[in-house]
Amino acid sequence: MEIVAYGVLSDEEPLLRAAFDKAFAGRHELRCLRLFLDRDTVPTAAGHEIVLSSVNDTLDAGVLRTLAAGGTRMIAQRSTGYNNIDLTAARELGVTVARVSSYSPYSVAEFAWTLALAVNRRIVRAAHRTREFDFRLDGLMGRDLRGRTAGVVGTGKIGSAFAAIAHGFGMRLLGWDITENPDCVALGMEYVPRERLFAEADLVSLHVPLLPETHHLVDAGTLGLMKDDAILVNSSRGGLVDTDALLATLRAGRLTGVGLDVYEEEAGVFFLDKSLEVMTDERLARLMTFGNVLLTSHQAYFTEDAVGQIVRTTVSNIEDYLAGRSGDDTLVAAT
Repeated sequence: MEIVAYGVLSDEEPLLRAAFDKAFAGRHELRCLRLFLDRDTVPTAAGHEIVLSSVNDTLDAGVLRTLAAGGTRMIAQRSTGYNNIDLTAARELGVTVARVSSYSPYSVAEFAWTLALAVNRRIVRAAHRTREFDFRLDGLMGRDLRGRTAGVVGTGKIGSAFAAIAHGFGMRLLGWDITENPDCVALGMEYVPRERLFAEADLVSLHVPLLPETHHLVDAGTLGLMKDDAILVNSSRGGLVDTDALLATLRAGRLTGVGLDVYEEEAGVFFLDKSLEVMTDERLARLMTFGNVLLTSHQAYFTEDAVGQIVRTTVSNIEDYLAGRSGDDTLVAAT
């Protein structure tokens, strides 16, 4: 059969095809599309039993109904997050849904630190200056991290990897999560209420999933608790941060730096070339005007190691479906 994959990046495709060929040895063909799956593009999936989706695809009830009517019986999401998929509708339609429950936590944790260090030491501004042979240091002063406090919001695999790096810098560790991670406790992390973490941390990094309970976890109230010279990093999900509240905070001259790899309205923008278009998202455009904000396009996971794990797990999920099995990564098992 032919299996179709949506939102496939150019660097991802060779890894996906290699894993596919190794597993199926020509028994199934793979069609890779750059376009994202949504209500406008869903007709292209007609006749495909298995669809590989990306985190920026829109798989709401309407899209899922069209997929099911066209013969789709399995959706393999190539990411950990799945808030873009209506699982209730998938279950009602008898469509199996699987995801990649985990991959290299170091890819995201290391990138979160890349953002933190870049905004702290004004790396982007410095690089722009030196390209123009301006070697002044005015406005480039950062701060030592040793002895300061890192607040880790969400201490699962990625959060604990971030905490281990913070420990290596000699930082005091505060954590917030529904359960304590023994690995973080062993590093000396103190688990505290969320309000205390945001009030005391010099650096706050977000590593929780996007759920109804965590939507706009960082809002006006939370931002108001933070130190004026604190750093905020979000490499998890854009919806964790209330963008309007963040813009108001930045306009007030608060926060020494913000590193964002995600944005709550990134669908239809991130992973695409918008350089020749007018940016109609005023909030996104406004964020880009602040010199202390560093915004990247959801690339924290994008290493050979992590993407390799993602494609291998995706292929494994397909094998489970074809064999009539439900694996650990199955979200909806069609009956």
